[in-house]
Amino acid sequence: MNDTAHLRAKALEQMDAARRWFLFSFYGALLFEGLFLLGAFWFANLKDPLHLLILCCTGLIYMPVILGLVALGAHVNRVVLRVLARLDS
Repeated sequence: MNDTAHLRAKALEQMDAARRWFLFSFYGALLFEGLFLLGAFWFANLKDPLHLLILCCTGLIYMPVILGLVALGAHVNRVVLRVLARLDS
């Protein structure tokens, strides 16, 4: 195996390992946030205006964070695809 093929194989192995860790952490965070959301709805008194305000503000804070993370994930995916295209050539 020549040096370029070795580098290519090592890079692909590292990318696979990074993807596995990403999926593990993504599903862990999804589970945590789901439990948080269920707990918030379980303990919130939806007839109390203060509780409704807190729930709405929580949603307003999380929405840009989630959209930013989605945009970051799309950017990273595009960069990884560019690296893979470069490795194939």
